[in-house]
Amino acid sequence: MSSNPSSSASPRLRFAPSPTGYLHVGGARTALFNWLFARHYGGTLILRIEDTDFERSTAEMVDGILDGLRWLGIDWDEGPHFQSQRMDLYRESAQKLVEDGHAYYCFCTKEELEQRRAAAQAKGGDPQYDKKCRNIAAEEAQARRDAGEACAIRFAVPDAGSTFFDDAVFGRVEFSNSEIEDFVLLRSDGGPTYHLSVVVDDLDMRMTHVVRGADHLSNTPKQVMLYRALGVQPPLFAHVPLILGPDKTRLSKRHGATSVTAYKDEGIVPGAFRNFLALLGWSPPDSTREMMDDRALIDLFDLSAIQKSNAIFDRGKLDWFNSEYIRAYPAVQLLPLIEEEWKKVGLIPFQTNREAMESTVDLVKPRARNLKDFATLFRAYFSDEYEVDSTAVEKFLKDEAVRQMLIELASRYEKEDVFSEGGTEKVVRDFAAEKSVKAGALINGARVALTGQGVAPSLFAVMANLGQERTVARLKRAKEL
Repeated sequence: MSSNPSSSASPRLRFAPSPTGYLHVGGARTALFNWLFARHYGGTLILRIEDTDFERSTAEMVDGILDGLRWLGIDWDEGPHFQSQRMDLYRESAQKLVEDGHAYYCFCTKEELEQRRAAAQAKGGDPQYDKKCRNIAAEEAQARRDAGEACAIRFAVPDAGSTFFDDAVFGRVEFSNSEIEDFVLLRSDGGPTYHLSVVVDDLDMRMTHVVRGADHLSNTPKQVMLYRALGVQPPLFAHVPLILGPDKTRLSKRHGATSVTAYKDEGIVPGAFRNFLALLGWSPPDSTREMMDDRALIDLFDLSAIQKSNAIFDRGKLDWFNSEYIRAYPAVQLLPLIEEEWKKVGLIPFQTNREAMESTVDLVKPRARNLKDFATLFRAYFSDEYEVDSTAVEKFLKDEAVRQMLIELASRYEKEDVFSEGGTEKVVRDFAAEKSVKAGALINGARVALTGQGVAPSLFAVMANLGQERTVARLKRAKEL
């Protein structure tokens, strides 16, 4: 099937994480590409949890994956389906492959396999499975199995020729069959391997496209063989490039956070992360365009624009996206995200009117790098309990005369009938002229007294935002800082 399905061929795609860990960056990017493609073509996105690794899969990890997807803004149309609830289907499929002559029972124990591989390697030979059980007559193999002898089911890889498929990213990919050993489909304990379960599920769920990481390229010929043995054409594969750290190695904890929810905890807004992720390995038609909302990403996304080369995770670029998105987000959209940050640190804002809080958010958001800033750096705009930067105090409030004048300035503001941005500026400039001092000294000192920081938005906008009573009270405390 073409990577650009016609309107009559609605694509069906899936995101199929394994709950042996939280949703990581690579998985999130795969989910996003599947979601964008499905939404672009009006298709269906299925969520499938591949939880057949019973020792390592946990309900906590499933919840973490679902939370990560929801935070990222990726919704799905079907599922979640759990492979652990579909075991009978895998066993039936494996049995059918045996009956049709595409697979066979393997009675080799783990210890025997390890010994034979070690012996082959010691002689410089091929450590692949030596196909010992492939030569057992079908009747004998069935009799041994019926007698209760433990066995796995292996796929009988053709001895000659090659297996190929056309990938939407890498083009024609071909593997010699001699390079592929007779791989296990069903383990002796009845559990399916990845190759069997993924093919059976993709068939049963009618997948038209499989979009996944390039680390699965080497798995694909085995799965293509399985599709053909089951009498069906494989879906269209698109193997997307890996995401590497700045040092060109696989992204790992040494490069920083790899879990999607960790970026949420670091104050990244979902839109910024989606936009950033989409550009890791995909280029829009206009390569100079970077800021794209969901509608633009969906409209522009196509598999043909996915790059073959690996993508580099640039944390600095993510932080840039984040600050740009925070500036662009309306305050009404930002405030619920900010309130989550306040809840984490126990901050209860002194403002109760949402319109007033939104006005304050608009005042400070141009200086925000992340959502956490609203609970730390900008705390003074929402709470009377805030830390004062000692460096700013040393720089702008060291002079005792400045502190004393700020207390006197507070008394002037206390007498004002109308407390406005323009009015507060006139008062401080008239006061500076009266005292024969530079207005800048008073403005810088007042900024520290009011916000705890040496850098802030326009002082007079801050005063108007804090209000007359709070401005006066904080200026009067200047001597105590």
